[in-house]
Parts: sequence; structure tokens; C-alpha cells
Amino acid sequence: MNFHTRKWVKPEDLNPNGTLFGGSLLRWIDEEAAIYAISQLDNQRVVTKFMSEINFVSSARQGDIIELGITATHFGRTSITLRAEVRNKITRTSILTIEKMVFVNLDETGEPAPHGRTQIRYADELFEAHRRDSDKASVGSAETFRRRSEERIEDAAH
Repeated sequence: MNFHTRKWVKPEDLNPNGTLFGGSLLRWIDEEAAIYAISQLDNQRVVTKFMSEINFVSSARQGDIIELGITATHFGRTSITLRAEVRNKITRTSILTIEKMVFVNLDETGEPAPHGRTQIRYADELFEAHRRDSDKASVGSAETFRRRSEERIEDAAH
């Protein structure tokens, strides 16, 4: 389980019992899961299709710092299935689990679209791919600059 986000439980997040309001927590989970799905599928157009049973194990109180963990468990043709866990950052006590959250990859028209992914992509892999692409662009730019400079010198000589 990768824990991606931490939240500080504030007074506005509490229910009348003085504990974290479940609706606030579910909103945070849905947002974090969507961001995770977007990063895995490399597409900003994803929608929540399904959430399985939500198991509230314990509560959080004002001042607690909680961690939201999301991991991919299955890649479908047009979907990604995730598992979520929330825990207290300090005590490591589990607060909530959701065994299955399904997000669907959409095309420009809002229709389900194949994404071509089959396995989890980790942040360091994404960073390395970005670095390689940037290096290729830099090499290409440097080569273009060198070639144009040589052409200018050659034109000036004639």
C-alpha cells in the first residue's frame, strides 16, 4: 500500500460526535483515488464507477493526522480497480478500508476507452520516463541549434 496523502483533521471536518465526518473522509478518498487513477492511466478523464463496502474501523478526532493509501489491484481494458486504506499517521491505527474502487478511463467524447495499462507505474518510473523524454528533447534541440549555426556560418561564407 502506498500512502500518498496526509490530512489534518480540523474542526470543520467533524460530525456532532466530535469525530471525523464520514462524508468528508469519503470525499478525500475519492479525490485521492481519482488522482492516482489519472497518474496510472495517464489520462485526466476518469470517473468513479463503483465503490464496494466501506468499512469504518475506528474514528479520527480533531488534531489527528491521517494518511490515505491507494494501490491498484487490477487493470481492466477500460478500467482500473483500486484498494483504499486510511490510517492514523501517528498510531498507525486503521480508520477505514475500501476493498474495491473502480475507475473508468474515458475518451474525449466521454465514452469508455481502452487505456493499454497492465501494471502499476511507480512515481520513480514516471519521473525516469519524463527525464528520458526531456533529455531526448534537449538533445534534439541541441542538434537543431548546432545544425542551424553551421548553416548560418556557411551562408555567411558565401
